[in-house]
Amino acid sequence: MRCPFCHESNDSVVDTRVIHDQTVIRRRRECNNCHKRFTTYERIEAVPVMVLKRENRLEEYDRGKAKSGLVKSLQKRHVTPESVNAVLDDLEKMIEDKSMKQITSREIGEFIMNRLKNLDQVAYVRFASVYKDFKTVDEFMGELSKLLDRKSD
Repeated sequence: MRCPFCHESNDSVVDTRVIHDQTVIRRRRECNNCHKRFTTYERIEAVPVMVLKRENRLEEYDRGKAKSGLVKSLQKRHVTPESVNAVLDDLEKMIEDKSMKQITSREIGEFIMNRLKNLDQVAYVRFASVYKDFKTVDEFMGELSKLLDRKSD
């Protein structure tokens, strides 16, 4: 580490603290040449997860985009924001646990639909209608029939 004052690379760490939910380390350093103190921060550099879209283009995973689709399907439903965040947290944990660097939009959609089935069935149907891109009422009714069959089991 170079001193910002004299540009020497010989320093000592005086103090170390973990901050920001234990994701950042703050180090207080002292230059061994000019004896001035300065602060550095260390954080883990996360490798972005890429989403392979239906059109075969890649884009970086965006929690806000996933949340937007989920929230739209839950409009005027009695589901807490904590439940929405839990679905997204579980999705990100699944991606992290599998050490995935790339995931398809289909996998994301299927994961969210499976969670919505148990969370709110109306929201599930709303999400499925957009995600599965129903073209006819018969396709829509087919999905509703599957849901009703599952419920009667």
